[in-house]
Amino acid sequence: MTEQIRLIAERLKGFRDIEGISAETLAKELNIPIATYVAYEKGDMDIPVGFLMDFAQRFDIELSVLLTGEDPKLKTYCVVRKGKGIKVERRKQYKYENLAFNFVDKKAEPFMVTVEPSAENTPVEFNSHRGHEYNYIIEGSMKLFIDTHEVVLNEGDSIYFDSGHKHAMKALNNATVKFLAIIL
Repeated sequence: MTEQIRLIAERLKGFRDIEGISAETLAKELNIPIATYVAYEKGDMDIPVGFLMDFAQRFDIELSVLLTGEDPKLKTYCVVRKGKGIKVERRKQYKYENLAFNFVDKKAEPFMVTVEPSAENTPVEFNSHRGHEYNYIIEGSMKLFIDTHEVVLNEGDSIYFDSGHKHAMKALNNATVKFLAIIL
């Protein structure tokens, strides 16, 4: 377990404990198996960004509070210099960088996402979360899976979709892909 995942797991448990809600009740509210939720809280399992967003919404807190342990402070504008966003290191293949972590009351969560290539036969990992998502490919090519649909996106292409549907991505051509993901 990475240090970041351990700290996020502690924050999940802390917010749940403060509200006095059982893990079982919360797992049911967030529509995930209790065993999965308990694994998230223990830091034993990768915690999807979609789940963190649902958790933050449920507890009426900013996503950055879960990621950093600090409340965002900026209200007029927020500049994040290249490579200085809050990194969300979850899986070996995916790297997320939150690009507006210090802005209060965001209407969207922008991320720079990097997907590393994997072996052709490596299965993709699906996730889903409330809302919509917009992806704009900056570098490389990827295959985006949405339910039973497969869409190939190349540099300069974009897609907007209902992120409540299960979705996953895979870098193509044995090359890294970078894209801007805006979650609404």
